Amino acid sequence: MAKLNDNRILMIVGDFTEDYEAMVPFQALQMIGFQVDAVCPGKRRGEMIKTAIHDFEGDQTYSEKPGHLFRINADFALAEPENYAGLYLAGGRACEYLRLDKQVLNIIKAFMAENRPVAAICHGPQLLTAADVVRGRKLTAYPAVEPEVRLAGGNFVSVAADDTVTDVNLVTAPAWPAHPKLMRDFTRLVSPTILNCPTP
Repeated sequence: MAKLNDNRILMIVGDFTEDYEAMVPFQALQMIGFQVDAVCPGKRRGEMIKTAIHDFEGDQTYSEKPGHLFRINADFALAEPENYAGLYLAGGRACEYLRLDKQVLNIIKAFMAENRPVAAICHGPQLLTAADVVRGRKLTAYPAVEPEVRLAGGNFVSVAADDTVTDVNLVTAPAWPAHPKLMRDFTRLVSPTILNCPTP
């Protein structure tokens, strides 16, 4: 196995990934010194994905509007789990089809088998359940994903939209309002000394 690069994060995204859940972590993790490789099955470095903006406007579920174009900066085919210290799974509608990709699932299984840091937000836990890695684990997700988590053997924890759940190497959040806590908790899993500020 290659030596882990403790400065490198793998981010998996796809068309109609939630806009904030790609853009914000991608930039925030770079801001504090991580190299973030954003990859997408079927796309190469330099290609774009379309993101979607999800919001709540009084309907029975969230609305979806076009987001930004988000540039992939690494090749999915070259993404070897052993070269990364952490894995970030963005949410949004992309998770519905990304969970059908065997290589995506293999990457997730590799991180979870070795208890290496994994963050998943909103619908991102759909990828965890498809990879069958949540049995006996505590996690949260967008509320509509709760049945999948429970059916996959996970212990779903209902928390506020701006909160997180951490279980050993896994940190999860229900939606993008949790970004401050999610980024802090994930970063401390990857590199415990990188943030020297106290928890608020």
